[in-house]
Amino acid sequence: MDVASEPSAPRAAARPRPGLHRIGAEIDLAALRANVRALRERAAGAELMAVVKADAYGHGMIPCARAARQAGAGWLGTATPEEALALRAAGDRGRLLCWLWTPGGPWREAIEADVDVSASDPWALREITAAARACGRTARVHLKIDTGLGRSGCPPAGWEALTAAARAAETEGTVRVAGVWSHFACADEPGHPSIAAQLAVFREALATAARAGLDPEVRHIANSPAALTLPEAHFDLVRTGVSVYGLSPSPEVGVPADFGLRPVMTLRARLALVKRVPAGHGVSYGHHYTTPGETTLALVPAGYADGVPRHASGSGPVLVAGKWRTVAGRVAMDQFVVDLGGDTAAEGDEAVLFGPGDAGEPTAEDWARAVGTIGYEIVTRVGARVPRVHLNAEA
Repeated sequence: MDVASEPSAPRAAARPRPGLHRIGAEIDLAALRANVRALRERAAGAELMAVVKADAYGHGMIPCARAARQAGAGWLGTATPEEALALRAAGDRGRLLCWLWTPGGPWREAIEADVDVSASDPWALREITAAARACGRTARVHLKIDTGLGRSGCPPAGWEALTAAARAAETEGTVRVAGVWSHFACADEPGHPSIAAQLAVFREALATAARAGLDPEVRHIANSPAALTLPEAHFDLVRTGVSVYGLSPSPEVGVPADFGLRPVMTLRARLALVKRVPAGHGVSYGHHYTTPGETTLALVPAGYADGVPRHASGSGPVLVAGKWRTVAGRVAMDQFVVDLGGDTAAEGDEAVLFGPGDAGEPTAEDWARAVGTIGYEIVTRVGARVPRVHLNAEA
């Protein structure tokens, strides 16, 4: 959105929400539930996984996981075993997949907690079977094939051996191959040739697994952009991450409203100081901004320690006193400044960094465009010292 296109007449300053002292993130769980329901409709026959890794993309893992379950998410997904075990400790008992493992990880604890685990290589399968033997349980395993992303996943050249080893472990009773899966590299770029190429490799990997005697419960490759735009990639399960939180995977895919999604997080702060300064006054470290004339500066008590990107210096949008403002000068660790020009505000008034856009405030995707990143990073990087207030917790 062009700042110049915003209304020039200031509205009355927003008064702070009760309990908002310095900065806070409001998490609208009703919006999250509505997003999950919209994604389930679009999945059309496939089950839905709500990915809650990285503290639910900065939104708060436990409350968001509960809300996703309330809205019908049959699966949850985490990256690390610590995240998965925290969900179990909080009382979650549904299907749960954890995929980012290193040698010596807490396999036994995960198996005993009925967490599905992922294997991309024989070393992982060996550690899984050893842990399953030790605890006398059958491990639920998802075998991952690298169809072209080039991160985790078994290379196609090693896939036949991995599936044969997994079938042997099934015969022994230590493993149940619950899933075969992969991940797209460019599903957020509709029409990219890698999409069809990866689907072809995935289908061949499924055929190889079947020839080995494996019969997985779920086959899955679709992430958020594929769930939204590639029904041929849905298979048995779609893994929705950023879309659960009401953000679009990329501008090329569409805006959230195109898919019936609504941003879940609103980030607000309270002005700590408002003061008049003369023309030529330097602002923040390095004086990369100096006031063009006599003006009013407002201090927002949030900085890169709270997740405000330092590279938003001079570009990050903020709604203050009814208008979009731009960060003036450098973002510091705990604070940044906006130039109000001829407008007025008072200490304690709200500065809205981003939200769903209902009141004209910037969105997380506006911040992403301003700083040359993606919406995922904007919400996920909101720091631990920013309190989260979860609204509409009851379905």
